[in-house]
Formats: sequence, C-alpha cells, structure tokens
Amino acid sequence: MSSEIAISTHGLTKDFGGGNGLFDLDLEIEAGEVFGFLGPNGAGKSTTMRLLLDLIGPTRGSANLLGLDSRADSLAVRRRVGFLPGDFQLYPKLTGEEVLDYLADLRGGVDAAVRDALADRFRAELDRPIAELSTGNRQKVGLIQAFMHEPELLILDEPIAGLDPLVQQSFHSLLREVTDAGRTVFLSSHTLSEVERVADRVAILRSGRLMVVDSLSNLRSIAVQRLEVGFAGDVPATAAIEALPGVREARRHGSHMDVSFAGSADPLVKALAAYDVSSLRSHEDDLEEIFLSYYRGGEER
Repeated sequence: MSSEIAISTHGLTKDFGGGNGLFDLDLEIEAGEVFGFLGPNGAGKSTTMRLLLDLIGPTRGSANLLGLDSRADSLAVRRRVGFLPGDFQLYPKLTGEEVLDYLADLRGGVDAAVRDALADRFRAELDRPIAELSTGNRQKVGLIQAFMHEPELLILDEPIAGLDPLVQQSFHSLLREVTDAGRTVFLSSHTLSEVERVADRVAILRSGRLMVVDSLSNLRSIAVQRLEVGFAGDVPATAAIEALPGVREARRHGSHMDVSFAGSADPLVKALAAYDVSSLRSHEDDLEEIFLSYYRGGEER
C-alpha cells in the first residue's frame, strides 16, 4: 500500500439542522487501499461523497483529493475520479450503450477495449433501453461508467445494490485488480459482509460523526470471542468461569458451556484444562457485531 494520501478531510461538516448531516470529519485514506465507509442509511455516507466531489458545499472544513482541493480544483478532481452515486439516474429512453457513449464523450473519449471488457465482465445488457432494465442491470451500467476511464480514485456508494452473487464476485475481483495497480477505492456500504471481503480499513459513521477508523484485523482483535466447550465428565460452575480474567459470560446447557471472553484466552484455557474437555468450537465476532457494538454503546467508548 502506498504512503501517499488519496483523500484527506479536515473538520469537514455539512449541517442540515436538527442534528442531521456530517460533523467534523477528519479522515485520511491512503493511495492503493480499499477503504470501507460504514453506517446505516442516514449516517452521512452519501453526504460525505457529495462533499468530496463538490456536488454540495460544506458548512465548514475542507477536503483534498489526489493532492487537489475538492472545491477550488473540483473539475480537475472529477477528471481523475470514477463515481457511482447511490441514487444513480440514467436516461430511460437510451440504451445502455448509448448512455456509455454519451458519458465517454463528456470525458473526451475512453478506451473502447476497456469499456467492452467491463461490459463482458459484468454481463451487462447494453442493447436495451434503460427503462427496460432491471435494477441490477442498471447498476451494471453505473459500474461500467465509473470504471471505464480507469480513474485513479473510485468513489462508490452502495455499489453492489441489486447485483446477483456471481456479478458481485466479479466486482470484488475487479477491486483487487484496481488496488494492485495502485489506484484507490472509497467504498460506502451498509452491507457489512461486502466490506469484510474487500476492505483494508474501515470507518464507522454514527449519526454523522466518525466513531472509529481501523484495520479489520485490529477491530477483530478487540472483538468478543465465543467458545463452545463440551465436557465428557464434570462441568465447571459458571460462576467460577465468569470470575476468570476477560470472561464476559458463561452459560451452561447440559454437558456443554458457552463462554464469551475478550483478550487473552490463556486464563480460560488453563482453567478448562482441569476438566475432561471433549470438544471445543471457537467463534469470533464478525464485522457486523463489531459495527453494532459501536451503535449500541458508542457513547461509552
């Protein structure tokens, strides 16, 4: 991953009133990474993207993309960025091919071979009017227009909406190819499983405010782990297990016990070694649980 900064924001704010908007966003995204921007609808993800591309003006603060000021250099920024908005609108009477031709002309032309390869990859139906296409096929046209000029930075708002699983796989493979080439992807989503598959780092946005920015590996390291323990003989008392360092909860059901703990497993393992353990199954919180923990207890963090 490059040490160059593809996106940086400083105190970026859009206050719509009534506590709605984006507030004091300080963020740095490195060139060559897939950066996941997480939050439910209304958290401020789309507002952030519109601010980055100068589609709306900030109340205060600033943003810099690819070394350029998002406002003073907005046209230069857009030449180097591929954007897929969450509410992507197309001309309903034009075919997909005609839409892409029009958008390519606006950019001064694109490599037809690149565009055709993307259409093949996504199995896009470009010969039918947009109005006749399904949501998924319209989304494919949106993805093609975002990628076809081979931009240095891709800003994608809910990009897999409506795509079938095979096309989603093709899209995720394309993201890795893009970042392997040193380009950057800023990916907004509330589909947590998608971000888990492709992101290098993630940010969690809560009510317009940034809660955390970290790598997935670091986020998982603070996650609660769950251990299912089966016993061939005596089962330890739940109170004794819950008294161990790091243990959050122990629940017994028959000859089995479910133990939730954080941090080192060493005290728990040593305590269990005194018993005849017949089976062990470990479960680690996925990104969804980590995400929800920030929404349930963000004020306490």
